[in-house]
Amino acid sequence: MNLRTLLIALTLAALAGFAALNWPTFIAPTALNLGFADVQAPLGLVMLGVVGLVVGLFLVFSVYQLIGIIGDSRRSAKELKLHRELADKAEASRFVELRAFIDTELRRLDGQAGARDLGPRIDRLEQQLRDGLAALDSKLDRAWPAARD
Repeated sequence: MNLRTLLIALTLAALAGFAALNWPTFIAPTALNLGFADVQAPLGLVMLGVVGLVVGLFLVFSVYQLIGIIGDSRRSAKELKLHRELADKAEASRFVELRAFIDTELRRLDGQAGARDLGPRIDRLEQQLRDGLAALDSKLDRAWPAARD
């Protein structure tokens, strides 16, 4: 129980105790002027009725404000959820883009590494081809020495 609720309960209890202690005075009829007519009524009961009406209106107003606050809270929660989902989707798409970029870069680097590996292989093959041609040339020279001249 919070302090505000306790204060309201104590105030209502004090009002009820005051009315109980002074009940004969509360129900004694008195001449009341309403502005347009004069009536005989117990002033204490009229005032208790007015206080009860004010308390009732205050409670209705409090409930109305509480309903409005709860509605605003729900709307804010829905908007927050929507924004969170949008942020999650944006983050996921950024991760997908990053993964695609990394994959592309890795493929490019693999291609460069493959090209670097191809260079020495081509050089080796070229050297083997030259060696083979030189060996063939020397065999041809030995087989047909007169054809070369």
